Amino acid sequence: MSNKKNKRLLMRTVILSVLLAAVVYTLYASLTKDKAKIAVGEKAPDFVLTDMEGNKHQLSDYKGKGVFINFWATYCGPCEKEMPDINSQYNIYKDQGVVVLAVNIGEPQLMISNFLKKHQLDFPILQDKSKDVSRTSYDIYNLPATILINPEGEIVEIIEGQLPEGRIKNMMERIKP
Repeated sequence: MSNKKNKRLLMRTVILSVLLAAVVYTLYASLTKDKAKIAVGEKAPDFVLTDMEGNKHQLSDYKGKGVFINFWATYCGPCEKEMPDINSQYNIYKDQGVVVLAVNIGEPQLMISNFLKKHQLDFPILQDKSKDVSRTSYDIYNLPATILINPEGEIVEIIEGQLPEGRIKNMMERIKP
């Protein structure tokens, strides 16, 4: 009988220790997390990413244009829903000095290619394979996320969540030169 009690006590102690460790880690992680890396009104962090055709895109090369950066992934339902609306507005605003850069976060090229076969998109699809741009430079963890950058290279707005087409139109209007 005493052996069963000892085993039960040991098991409870192990479970309690694991729970306590999880709580301590969560508190530590939330207290030591860096402040947001970007903010409205600041200069957007420069980056270089490669598109699906192998072309390099450097953010600073788009100075003088409005830049609509959309962080997305193929598994993100809201991302998929907003892509046709972004494409529609891009086709209206591309001749007015607005650029769309759709940054896929860390997915294999095959998954992105299959997504693009399903959706005919006219703007560049960039690959952030290492997640350095999305996570380290832009502090993006929730998808979809959109960053608006004015022609001077400053962040105008940071938006998380799916965007309706009317809002996309207004956003492009705000950043066009």
